[in-house]
Amino acid sequence: MADTKNRVAGTAYLAVDGQNLPVVGEFEYNPSSVSRESAVGQDGVHGYIEKPMAPHISGTLRDLGSLSVAGLNAMTNVTVTLELANGKLIVGRNMWTVEDQTAKTQDGTIEVKWEGLQGAVTEN
Repeated sequence: MADTKNRVAGTAYLAVDGQNLPVVGEFEYNPSSVSRESAVGQDGVHGYIEKPMAPHISGTLRDLGSLSVAGLNAMTNVTVTLELANGKLIVGRNMWTVEDQTAKTQDGTIEVKWEGLQGAVTEN
C-alpha cells in the first residue's frame, strides 16, 4: 500500500445524495459565514464592513451520458460530499445549485456551484 501521508492535492471524489459524479477538477469550497472588507475613507481606515455570505462548494464536472444538466439545475435540498487527496472530507448539507449549469461541448464539461445556509458546509 502506498504511503500517502505527505500527499496534499491531486485527486478528488464528489457525491451528491450518495451518487458519485464525474469530477474534472478545480473544485473549491468555502465554509465561511461572513465576508469582511475594510471601510476606507479619504482620511484613513475606519474599520471593516461585515456581511453574511452563503457557504459553497463548486467545481467542474464531466458531461458523461448519465449526467443530466437539468437534474443539476433542479437540485434544491441535497447533500454534497467532496473527498480530497489530503484526507479532508467536505460536506455540504441542504444545498442548492446556483448560477448557470451550461454544458460545454468542446471539452464535455459543466461548471456547477452549490450554496447553502450558514453552517451548511463543514470540513473534517
